[in-house]
Amino acid sequence: MNYSGTGNEKAVLASELNRTHVGQTVSFEPDEFTLVFGKIAAIARKEGGVTIALRGVEGSGGLQSSYSLPGSQHVYLQPDMLTNTESTIKDLFGKVQENLRGAGHKGEDKTDKL
Repeated sequence: MNYSGTGNEKAVLASELNRTHVGQTVSFEPDEFTLVFGKIAAIARKEGGVTIALRGVEGSGGLQSSYSLPGSQHVYLQPDMLTNTESTIKDLFGKVQENLRGAGHKGEDKTDKL
């Protein structure tokens, strides 16, 4: 395999994972024959690598619940919906403010003239 994520996933080096990524959905190739998708339950840094524990894998048909990866390996994170929504709202609010400011400075006199 040669997995490189999907269009909406963000590539991150395993060494860059931190506590803010716990709970996010991740995908990665621990070896050339396996593709893993799951939610991060824990991240442990070790000399020479990172161990990712997955949530809800225990007792699931012989799947591993943790994987050791080199720090230089890419893992792919699903977008954080809360952060994306917050950014979208801020962008829209900024555009509305900009439009309101622009509407107030057109120089048109709307007063009634006798």
